Amino acid sequence: MTARKKNHKADFDLQSFLAAAGTGRTLLDHPKGHQVFLQGDPADAIFYIQKGKIKLTVVSKQGKEAVVAILGVGDFFGEGCLAGQPFRMASAASMSECSIMRLEKASVIRLLHDQPAFSDLLLRHLLSRNIRIEEDLVDQLFNSSEKRLARVLLLLANFGKDSKPEPVIPKISQETLAEIVGTTRSRVSFFMNRFRKLGFIQYNGQVTGGLEVHSSLLNVILHD
Repeated sequence: MTARKKNHKADFDLQSFLAAAGTGRTLLDHPKGHQVFLQGDPADAIFYIQKGKIKLTVVSKQGKEAVVAILGVGDFFGEGCLAGQPFRMASAASMSECSIMRLEKASVIRLLHDQPAFSDLLLRHLLSRNIRIEEDLVDQLFNSSEKRLARVLLLLANFGKDSKPEPVIPKISQETLAEIVGTTRSRVSFFMNRFRKLGFIQYNGQVTGGLEVHSSLLNVILHD
């Protein structure tokens, strides 16, 4: 009778792996405003966010900057290197104090072959990112700037995600919100003041450490 072999792959602890430094991975702590990488840098690693938020931006040849994504806990970024991207297509900067796991490209490729749990996690992330991009496009094409701003604020506070909502989000400038929404700073200021008067948000010192977003802001999105 043949002895049953132990399945070492089943013993792989994904969360422990992503939480601790080791071969091919480095745990990095960054202050607010730190540039994790710049557009045009070599693409040789992917990153996993353990704490904080990351802003991805691109700059055109004419020097115009645009915010393409705001990412939070549990998100990967920089994964374009796995598809053969030699250089970074965007810049990544911390919007708050961050803890990020840096995973070298070669190490990630080995994991994708050897560890189904890691492959499943990364695949779910990529599918979710693709859905988010489609939703962003529909939002940009069909919704008003007021609804787009409300959606951005709710996403920043994690409403609608599996993780617990974070009503108080790090301070974010109106210029950045305008870049994400695709409108002017004056329009963002107008809508933010309206949201505050209606009790949907609190800011300007009313809440220590950031902007408080209430679930009632959903009314702006649902209202026709």
